[in-house]
Amino acid sequence: MDWKQAWSTTANTTTTALDSMAPVCAPFAARWDLEADRRNKLRTPEHLKALMAAQKEHNAARSTHATAKSQQLAARAASNNPFAAGRLAARVAAKAALSHERDTRAKLKAARVNYPSTLKARAVQAHSVHAVPGAIASALLSTAHLTLWPAATSAVLIGANVTALALGRRKLRVVVDESVSVEERQLMERLDPSYWVEHAPDRGLSGTVTTPPAMEPGGIRCEIRLDGTWTVKTLADKVDSVRALLGARTALRVRITSASRGGWAVLTLATRSAAAGVSSLWTPDRIPSDLLAMSLGLDTETGDEVLIPFDERLLVSGASGTGKSWSFRPLMATAHLRGDLLLIDGKGEEANIWEPVCRVAVEQGEITDAVDAAHAEMTRRKVDMKARGISVWDGPQLTVVVDEGQVILALITKDKDRLQRLIELSSLGRSRGVVLWWATQYPLTDGGAPGVHKLIAPNLLTRFSLRVAGTTQAQVALDDCAHYAPHQIPDGREYRGHGYLKGYGPRMLRTWTLDDAGVRALPKSIWSPAQSTGGQPRPLHLVKEPAALSGSSTNRDKVLAAVQAGARTARDVADRTGLNKGTVSREIKTLTASGSLHRTADGMLLPGQQAA
Repeated sequence: MDWKQAWSTTANTTTTALDSMAPVCAPFAARWDLEADRRNKLRTPEHLKALMAAQKEHNAARSTHATAKSQQLAARAASNNPFAAGRLAARVAAKAALSHERDTRAKLKAARVNYPSTLKARAVQAHSVHAVPGAIASALLSTAHLTLWPAATSAVLIGANVTALALGRRKLRVVVDESVSVEERQLMERLDPSYWVEHAPDRGLSGTVTTPPAMEPGGIRCEIRLDGTWTVKTLADKVDSVRALLGARTALRVRITSASRGGWAVLTLATRSAAAGVSSLWTPDRIPSDLLAMSLGLDTETGDEVLIPFDERLLVSGASGTGKSWSFRPLMATAHLRGDLLLIDGKGEEANIWEPVCRVAVEQGEITDAVDAAHAEMTRRKVDMKARGISVWDGPQLTVVVDEGQVILALITKDKDRLQRLIELSSLGRSRGVVLWWATQYPLTDGGAPGVHKLIAPNLLTRFSLRVAGTTQAQVALDDCAHYAPHQIPDGREYRGHGYLKGYGPRMLRTWTLDDAGVRALPKSIWSPAQSTGGQPRPLHLVKEPAALSGSSTNRDKVLAAVQAGARTARDVADRTGLNKGTVSREIKTLTASGSLHRTADGMLLPGQQAA
């Protein structure tokens, strides 16, 4: 046996056990030390002088009372008449002496309070009350056999007191990684039970005791025992007091949640991010093998990848500048590679990137056509499913993305038919493989300019929120998980793409991002209702397709080249260029206005020079 290794293991195990027991005894030791300190501070020379004077006066009063009592007894013996002058005088003197003794006794008691004995002396006195009788009882009860239980019980009580004090005063080993920052070292030192118990009452946190803190990938984690009437909620309401006790900076995220057992809370300080060492750039390799899931990002506390349902309706909220568009792109790319993607872009900037890749709708006419087409596809699939006797669509998913929701609602609010079709897409489309994803900067359902319609919002069950403006928007963004407080996410570049997922827990996530080049590298797949068929989703591969017309560099050049090559209708142009009808119509209108194209009376397109 390796005795050195065995001794080291035993020592470490013992130290760990003592460290785990120390927080339990820390409140007892703290109360003991506070009381001992209070008594020591009262033991001043002035109070001692007052105590000695009170004792002297009380002793004199007792002597006077004893003398008066003796004189009263002598007067009774000298005369049988209770009203005799001698007996009356002795009785009055005895009463006066008794009253004076009581007064001096009260003063002595007050003086003893002002100059108390030390706590150690009081403990010795208290233990003597049972130690001496216990020893005597053990001796008296011992006859043929030695009886030790009275003395042993007394010894156990004394040992428990001494042990509790020793453990409570024990300086725990706070294991601090050498790589921690100065800030983290300070926080961990202040989370040490010895520091916390001593200073917690100053911040109104008396009755709470920490366990030794631990450094985790997402920051510092520490459990807190809640004594008395404390609950997790009341401690969470005192988060400002906790922050002040720790001396934590205002921008540091402090989170208090329930532990795995009752009467305990978990304190998390986000001093670092578990996602810091992982690139946020999304690639198709991030697409899970599970066809019903897609990757949203990483948990900043654990570093775990977070998956969300692919075939579920989605609401993404985020104020301007929070990285909403870049965070949304990986989800759109997943939908594009797995099925069909229709982007209804109220602002237009995002459509500029996605237009060569999927079908987009920007102008009002394109938007209404897109809503009509998606609704018609949903209806067509209903008929097809009925004919085939299935309850869930088994073909490629058509994902309808609305961004920015406020602009889209403003365009179609007065168009009751289009608005109703959009509402039906959110409520009826999922089982038919038509799934609505909604993104907005203004997660509001009421007011003059809502970001999401009040009949659409309840259908968007999966919700992710980056930083929003206030509590009202947080309520819509995360529904019953608004207490995650997305409106309190710090405003800074380092927090772009960071947010909370409804139902996941109040742990911040960092989303994947996709830049413009990554979007352009996606394969082209322009959805149209005629392309939608049942069966298994078609596989797509990430390849760079050659341009439809090698000599064209812009959509306008492609349209002009197609007409010059013989295309005479907008449909012919769309077929030759691969552009969607809305884009072709917009570019033809611009080229016609500039004279590069000419439309004949029967609607045929001719190049400008040929028309001349």
